Amino acid sequence: MEESKLKTVRRGTDPQDGRWFSKEAVLKLQKAQEELEWMLNRGYNNKSVVNIIGNHYQFSLRQRNALTRSTSSQEKCSIREKKQIQLSDCRNKCLYIDGFNLIITLEAALSKGVLVLCNDNTLRDLAGLRGTYSVIDKTDFALELIGKKLDEANISKAEFFLDMNVSNSGRLKSFILKHAEKWTMDTEVELMQRVDSFLYEQERVVTSDSIILDNCESWVNLSMDIVEEYIRDVNIVDLSGRKTAFTSDPDNCEI
Repeated sequence: MEESKLKTVRRGTDPQDGRWFSKEAVLKLQKAQEELEWMLNRGYNNKSVVNIIGNHYQFSLRQRNALTRSTSSQEKCSIREKKQIQLSDCRNKCLYIDGFNLIITLEAALSKGVLVLCNDNTLRDLAGLRGTYSVIDKTDFALELIGKKLDEANISKAEFFLDMNVSNSGRLKSFILKHAEKWTMDTEVELMQRVDSFLYEQERVVTSDSIILDNCESWVNLSMDIVEEYIRDVNIVDLSGRKTAFTSDPDNCEI
């Protein structure tokens, strides 16, 4: 497919984001996150507590989604941290890639859509595609960055897994394989019914999906690595609960 024919889309953006994630709004979200994490650490259900806290602060649905996606209990954060390995640990090895998860996160970053820096040190988008997907102009750039980073890291093989129930998964498969012709590593793309369940049992998994992180053997924070190294003017909302390189300006962070 020629790049000129790809639809120009700003993935993961909303016209109200300037209001919902202003400096003042982020400060309120950070305060709410402290309360949410305190309750999660004591066994409360995430969804019900977010509803209570969201109603108290009068958060929008998008703000509540950011709060939910960014906040895990200390126990879960600790488990995920122990499982995390560096890309350098995967030299001459195979990576198992949660395809939609990685690509959509990078598309959102390239679109200057909101990315949430979470308290488990992952980046998560708010695109909320829910079973629908289309290849866009940012897909080209996202795949170029993935190939560049993995080739530089001397990864021997990359296996992408796509949920076959998501629209245009077959089209994305073809698009990945077309890009992979320029990569030095071996690349495979598989369409599956239950990608999550398959990745639960793997090591060297690339994803930010919280359930996969809780179940897999080990994981690589590849989206974070790529954003830090290659993408500028990223719209990061810092809900990590700690001081980071992303905290200088929540309206328009530059890495």
